[in-house]
Amino acid sequence: MRSDYCGSVDERCYRFDAELVEKVVAKLKRGKAAGLDGLTSEHLQYSHPLLPVVLAKLFNLMIQSGHVPPQFGESFTVPIIKSNHNVYNKSLTVDDFRGISVSPVVSKVF
Repeated sequence: MRSDYCGSVDERCYRFDAELVEKVVAKLKRGKAAGLDGLTSEHLQYSHPLLPVVLAKLFNLMIQSGHVPPQFGESFTVPIIKSNHNVYNKSLTVDDFRGISVSPVVSKVF
């Protein structure tokens, strides 16, 4: 090792493990809309028990390489009418809606 080498921190405490991924997947809310990839939380929760191991390895590789796939940040916005507006009394404007973003479930786990 060179004394002046300055690399990325590769400590065990910053690593993902299958147990952590499994806990996060178990806590995901059910019944939510699927992201652009078509996956829902139920897909991850009812999948093969090996999935948390694979996801932990993927997340660790992403941290080590310093690269997150651009699809992790892609989402779509759904306009939802604000609850305090009566839609029958007036014409609606943009200010009567709020937006929610639907993101990929794997990026939520990450």
